[in-house]
Amino acid sequence: MKKNTLFNKINREELKESLKAESFERITASFYKYFNINNPDTLRDILYLKWDQLKIFGRVYIASEGINAQISVPKNYWHQFRANLNDTKELGNVPIKKALKDGDSFYKLTIKVREELVAYNVPADTYDMKKTGKHLNAEQYNQALENPGTIIIDMRNYYESEIGRFDNALIPDVETSKELLPKVKKMLNGNEDEQILLYCTGGIRCEKASAYLIQNGFKDVNQLQGGIIQYAHEVKEKGLKSKFRGKNFVFDERLGERVTNDILSSCHVCGSPCDDHTDCKNNACHILFIQCEKCRKKLDGCCSKECQNFAKLPIEEQRILRKDPDRVVSKTFFDSRVKPRLKT
Repeated sequence: MKKNTLFNKINREELKESLKAESFERITASFYKYFNINNPDTLRDILYLKWDQLKIFGRVYIASEGINAQISVPKNYWHQFRANLNDTKELGNVPIKKALKDGDSFYKLTIKVREELVAYNVPADTYDMKKTGKHLNAEQYNQALENPGTIIIDMRNYYESEIGRFDNALIPDVETSKELLPKVKKMLNGNEDEQILLYCTGGIRCEKASAYLIQNGFKDVNQLQGGIIQYAHEVKEKGLKSKFRGKNFVFDERLGERVTNDILSSCHVCGSPCDDHTDCKNNACHILFIQCEKCRKKLDGCCSKECQNFAKLPIEEQRILRKDPDRVVSKTFFDSRVKPRLKT
């Protein structure tokens, strides 16, 4: 097989229409595992062929260090999907987390080979994946949160923690993953003997982060087992109080799963309480931001009046204006992507 020759060739609009027409239910789920893969490209093509036949959609990353998958599986193929994971011995008993909220999460299957599962870009000698933090279940994590002196670190991006987080969590002020671990290490400097609690969406970001902190002298590093997703399931199943408040941001079409009814953020346009992410419907912008229903209707899902006006222009005129190199002026406070100068 040639590298990455297997991929979907149907356009986005057709795929979404096909998804809407489906007569069966889907299960959104995720899993990850760090393990040595001698030939990531081969595994990539094998999984693509198998999962495409089962009409599985999702976003999957494979590297020599393991796999990270967010997928949407037809309910009637769920057991067959689990069975074919057994064909790769290391994935036979991999823990799979079902989503908190069903819905149209993915509309195609994308499997990519990457250098790292999480793009921390730190030297290999600064962590050891055989020495990771202690995994705490929901009840243990809640108990640890009550300990005086415990330090809680949110290992996600700012826009994720904006709509949901554990109280008193430290939020690293960074824009990219490659800045995160050195920043966290600096934030924790002098607290090498304290209890450290890490959390993220599904656990994968904390896995390498905990190994990095341990390698750098931190003695009591703990991570939330299965991340926020598993925590929310356990809290509900065991009747525990959720100490995570708000929404759990997810990287698919849903953009969020509600954990509690707390609204921690506000509309970026008008400032009213809101925690619904969207991306600007102006194809020249596509900035991710929070927008309430009133502003969504007023601006047609765009982030500003300028974007709304630009999106109404004929497509050919938009294409001409977007080629102007001087039409880029700003960026959101949480996103490094730039926003075009849209006044015409």
